[in-house]
Amino acid sequence: MTERENAEALVQVNNLKKFFPIRKGILVQRQVGAVRAVDGVSFSIQKGETLGLVGESGCGKSTVGRTLLGLYDITDGSAAIDGLDIASANNRTMMAVRRKAQMIFQDPYACLNPRWTVDAIVGEPLRVHKIITNRRSRSERVKELLELVGLSGRHVNRFPHEFSGGQRQRIGIARALASDPLFIVCDEPIAALDVSIQAQVVSLLEQLQEQFGLTYLFIAHDLSMVRYLCDRVAVMYLGNLMELADSDTLYDHPLHPYTQALLSAVPIPDPRVARQRQRVVLEGDVPSPINPPAGCRFHTRCPIAQPHCAQVEPAWREAQPGHWVKCHEVEPKHVPEITA
Repeated sequence: MTERENAEALVQVNNLKKFFPIRKGILVQRQVGAVRAVDGVSFSIQKGETLGLVGESGCGKSTVGRTLLGLYDITDGSAAIDGLDIASANNRTMMAVRRKAQMIFQDPYACLNPRWTVDAIVGEPLRVHKIITNRRSRSERVKELLELVGLSGRHVNRFPHEFSGGQRQRIGIARALASDPLFIVCDEPIAALDVSIQAQVVSLLEQLQEQFGLTYLFIAHDLSMVRYLCDRVAVMYLGNLMELADSDTLYDHPLHPYTQALLSAVPIPDPRVARQRQRVVLEGDVPSPINPPAGCRFHTRCPIAQPHCAQVEPAWREAQPGHWVKCHEVEPKHVPEITA
């Protein structure tokens, strides 16, 4: 990224790595390897922007989001939110980070404590961050937050099992808004919802962003929804970013073979256009993140791979202004390469 973009970025990630150790043994455990879930990811998110993060299941999308918020310890690299460094943060700094940055989880059934009322769930950030210490005032604020996300304030004393999946996700959104954050990681927030409810939740997220100036990292599988909602899109594969560009550019002129394959699988409502489109079918399975292939991570499935792709890891480079790609076969027009 350019120096100007970095200076203005609310979120800055540089060569982020997150490895999960694999241990064996009963009495004495020893590490025998590691799952390289995120392996050298770099990007920035500007204030008020929505960055989409897409890729196959298991590619490390959710791990990026959780590591960025300090839910997982960083193995290597750096991540900062509003100037606060996550890797070296102490407890006090992490409290400040978690007030500025929140998360909306994928599963609306698992992310809410079934023993707590909605009043306690949504009011917990207000209590923990000492935003509102008076219990009665806190309950009034919870009612305001519920009404903000389209629920009735009269439901504060209900438990999660009394709500539908879409309503539970709205409760999760209200909880994320309680600390008045600047940045929200949306970890596939619509994946578990019915299609009709998905559109309502996405519309709500748009309204909240416009009203409060929020910045989103939107993790998703639905490429059509990502194009609609996101300003820029990053494509991830086996712990690496393969491509990053503004939404229209990436969907209309994808450069990386993996991005081209993903977009060729997006359903098109017009049967005639769908029949004329050339489908890119990837052969083979995704390699294991425990022992990823040398060179380019994608070369084992790439239709245009060359011998050097299996030996030399491609650089993360700006092939066109604002269009970043990690591929030997894409010729950059200008701007020097950046090692990932």
